Amino acid sequence: MPTSPGLTASQRLDDLPFTGKHRKLLVGSGVGWALDAMDVGLVAYIMVALTVQWGLTPGQLSLIPAVGFAGMAIGASLGGLLADRIGRRQVFALTLLVYGLATGAAALSWSVAALLVFRFVIGLGLGAELPVASTLVSEFAPKRIRGRVVVVLEAFWAVGWTLAALIGYLLVPASDDGWRWALAVGAAPAVYAVVVRRGLPESVRFLLSKGRTEEAERVVREFEASAGRKHTGEVLVEEAPPAGRARIWAPGLRRRTAALWAVWFFVNFSYYGAFTWIPSLLVADGFSVIRSLEFTLIITLAQLPGYALAAWLIEAWGRRSTLATFLVGSAVAALAYANAGTGGQILAAGMLLSFFNLGAWGALYAVTPEVYPTAVRGRGAGSAAGFGRIASILAPLSVPLLLGTGGSGLVFVVFGVAFVLAAVAALTLPEMRGAALDEPVAAR
Repeated sequence: MPTSPGLTASQRLDDLPFTGKHRKLLVGSGVGWALDAMDVGLVAYIMVALTVQWGLTPGQLSLIPAVGFAGMAIGASLGGLLADRIGRRQVFALTLLVYGLATGAAALSWSVAALLVFRFVIGLGLGAELPVASTLVSEFAPKRIRGRVVVVLEAFWAVGWTLAALIGYLLVPASDDGWRWALAVGAAPAVYAVVVRRGLPESVRFLLSKGRTEEAERVVREFEASAGRKHTGEVLVEEAPPAGRARIWAPGLRRRTAALWAVWFFVNFSYYGAFTWIPSLLVADGFSVIRSLEFTLIITLAQLPGYALAAWLIEAWGRRSTLATFLVGSAVAALAYANAGTGGQILAAGMLLSFFNLGAWGALYAVTPEVYPTAVRGRGAGSAAGFGRIASILAPLSVPLLLGTGGSGLVFVVFGVAFVLAAVAALTLPEMRGAALDEPVAAR
């Protein structure tokens, strides 16, 4: 079946059905995403173990996730810049290698200080990987299902977090060195980096932005062949984006950048503050270590239906409405957790929080790369993620202070308020459902 001869390479990509090549890209990127989530999720279980083994105080414990998020803040911004300069695939593979090797090294930590150094290096890789992976997938997905494809990519986070919960439940309590073995398993991304480097394509839109037309055309034809199509016309050269749009704070982009940064900040604050501390808070409330890990595993599984509903709504209803609704649902769930008294109530509220919060994350990752032109898409997504990581640093540090002031109830009330603020900011973002990447949306 021939393709239309009057379309550019990007338009030909947008016009394709979802093919086996798309599936390979999605799964290949998703595995990396899941490994990232597994590494981040393991921190919560390591904190529980080190509380007992090393006798760490809440203040010392809070430094473990905080220093990792500091690395993620820097890594996200640097990763976005590099992705716009050397390519999405290259940076994706490099980040997997960095945080995989550092996670394996962290298993050998001999002191809190050593663990903090390793967690910072791990954070550099983790922070860069997520926005780069979502940008790569977004730039390949057909426009009519682009949002849904990115939400499915984000759903791999639930797979990784569930793996972390299983590892935390099975390995961490098994022996005094259980947390070390858990980190050793977390070194798997270093091996997978080779697969990414050799098996995934470079973004066509990135290649075109760098004038690498022949490479871009070759990749497009591979995707067309997967769909049973063959391009028979001339190769149309695409125009470079206007120079004035090459900055994320340019007049045409500054409003969406500010809104996006606000959403990322408040979502990071609530998500990492809650899910990093839930196992430890359960122990502090009188639950055994085993019981708290069981609760956390069940709460984690509630992420999957949240992603599934968000993946459907984001194309049926739109990005902005889906994101804002899931954020409001997260706020209600956080307030329910704040007022939960029994084990059953805590479990139900935690599951609702997991359902709505991770659905919101899926929508946010779909929205983020869409609102920027190709020339700055990597740095736009990376800078938003990097700014959000500042909240990831503040959240774990703030929990001990909030606990001392008003207990776990106050902690989740504050998280609920942050979700509401994120929802308000989300309503000011442009609606990109059905729009091609780089298509002007000022009037939408």
